[in-house]
Amino acid sequence: MDIKAHFPNYKVWSRAQGDIDRIVAIWNECLATYGGPYLFGAQPCMADAMFAPVVTRFLTYDVALDPVCTAYCQTIMALPAMQEWVAAARLEPDEIDELEAEF
Repeated sequence: MDIKAHFPNYKVWSRAQGDIDRIVAIWNECLATYGGPYLFGAQPCMADAMFAPVVTRFLTYDVALDPVCTAYCQTIMALPAMQEWVAAARLEPDEIDELEAEF
């Protein structure tokens, strides 16, 4: 996962779009049922923590979302823990020698 990356206008391949559509449906259903701004109401929960990396991935690949899901992504990214995570990621080197695999 590369939080620093951003690929505007990235073309989503068809099989990935099915996964995106399912996530959007889950988010919309939860936000409508529980009133947001988090998936299950006024306080963030484990479901929001689980979807936090998905939010970053949607932002990385510039995935077009409806207004409700866009607002949810903004809410997640505004969390202090997310701000800390992103700030720490921006300080990491672009390449880490220990993670380079030889095949």
